[in-house]
Amino acid sequence: MKKKAEKRALPEAVTPAQRQSWPSYTMVEDRMKKIYFDFYQETYKKTGIDRKSKELIAIAASLGFKCQGCLEGHIKKAKKFGATPEEISETISIAMGVAAASVVDLTDIAAAQLRIKHFE
Repeated sequence: MKKKAEKRALPEAVTPAQRQSWPSYTMVEDRMKKIYFDFYQETYKKTGIDRKSKELIAIAASLGFKCQGCLEGHIKKAKKFGATPEEISETISIAMGVAAASVVDLTDIAAAQLRIKHFE
């Protein structure tokens, strides 16, 4: 006699509000957090790249790596360091272009592997 399949409750989705109330870095040991934060602070020290440009780069990187909290923080910082809405928009547009190019790149690789030339 076959047993009926047990029904398992699916985990409930975490809402954005719940996620925001949960502390960050809870799965990273203190030693590694310190290494990360030291590195992170080093990247924002004064160099040949001005702070506004660094924040615009960080906006694009946040989009590429899908980091919502990063995106919000770097947009605020970019504005604080003088980025205009047009500069932020251009940064987003550049990230959009790279994202679109990544789709083309992946489909080119798939087409080569599968030897497909739909349109030539």
